[in-house]
Amino acid sequence: MLFLDACRFQNHSRPPAWIMRQAGRYLPEYRQLRETYSFVELCTTPELAVEVSLQPLRRFGFDAVIVFYDILFLPEAMGAPLEFTEEGPVFKRPVRSLADVDGLHPPDLHALDPRKGTGAILETLRRLRADVPPDTALLGFAGAPFTVAAYLIEGGFKRSGDRMKRAMYEEPRTVHRLLEQLTECTGEYLAAQVEAGADSVQLFDTWAGLLGPADYHEFAQPYERAVLARVASTGAPSILYVNGGPHLLGEMALSGASVLSIDWRMPLPTARSIVKERVGLQGNLDPYALFAPPAQVRTQVASVLESLRGDRGYVFNLGHGILPETPVESVEAIVETVRAWRP
Repeated sequence: MLFLDACRFQNHSRPPAWIMRQAGRYLPEYRQLRETYSFVELCTTPELAVEVSLQPLRRFGFDAVIVFYDILFLPEAMGAPLEFTEEGPVFKRPVRSLADVDGLHPPDLHALDPRKGTGAILETLRRLRADVPPDTALLGFAGAPFTVAAYLIEGGFKRSGDRMKRAMYEEPRTVHRLLEQLTECTGEYLAAQVEAGADSVQLFDTWAGLLGPADYHEFAQPYERAVLARVASTGAPSILYVNGGPHLLGEMALSGASVLSIDWRMPLPTARSIVKERVGLQGNLDPYALFAPPAQVRTQVASVLESLRGDRGYVFNLGHGILPETPVESVEAIVETVRAWRP
C-alpha cells in the first residue's frame, strides 16, 4: 500500500495523495446530503458517515480515505455539552477551573450517542474497513490535547486563542490537569480507532502554532508525545499536523509521529533538511492555489512533487483543509498530476 509504505519510509513509487477535509462542502454530492441531514447527523449516523467518507474516493480515487467525524465529539463525550451553530462549534459550559476539569470523565468509547461516547466513529470505521479497497488506506483522527483544551477553555474559537494563552500563565495547574485528562482519553480513543480498522491516524494540533517554542515544549509536545506513544503501541503509523508550525518543526520531529504534516509556510526541502530522515513529511500545497485554473494547479502540484522527488517518506497533501468553494476540477487536476508522476 503506497500510503503505508510512505509512512514507513519505504515508498519507491509515486507519492500517495489525499487531502485534509476531502469529504465535505466542496463536493456537490455532499451538499445534496446536507439539504436533508444536519452536520451532526452526518457525523454520528454510521451509514451516512460511511457514505460521506467514500464520496471523494469514488470521485477522485485518493490513496487514503479519512473517516468523516469531528474532533470535538470526544470532549462532548467526556461531559462538555457541545452545540454546532452557524458561527461554529460552541461549548455551553467552558472549562475555566479545576472543578470544571474534574467534572469531565473518560468517555464510553462504544456508546453510539455522541453525548456519551464515541461508538459512532468506531462503527463507521468498521463499516468502511469492509468497503475500502485493500490498496487504499483508511485513516482515523483526533484533535491533539492542546487544541481540544483551547476549544474547551475558549468556549468556541473566535478570540484567536487569547483566553487559552492567558490561562497558561494565570492557571497553569488547571491547564496541565486538563491536558493530562485529554491525553489519556485521546490515546485510548485513537487506539480504539485502530482496533476498529484504521490503518493510520492523524493528530490535529491545529492551534499549537499559536505557541512559541518554549510554550509548545511545555503545553503541547509532551501531550502529543504521550498520545502518539499509545498509537505506536498498536503498531499503526501516525501523522501530526500543526497549523502555522514551521518554527516548531524540530520539536515536532521529537513527538513520536511517523509523519509530520506541514503547512505551506515552509518549503518541503527545508523541512526535510530540519527533520532529516527521522520522520516522513506530508503536504503542503496552499489550499488557495486550487482557485487557479486547472493547468496552473497541475503546475503547482508538479512543483511540490519535484521538490521532494525520490523521497521515500513523502505523502502529497494540502497545507490545510480544502476550502468549501474549491472547484472540483482543481482536485481532479491534483489527482491526475500525482498519479502521472514518476519518481
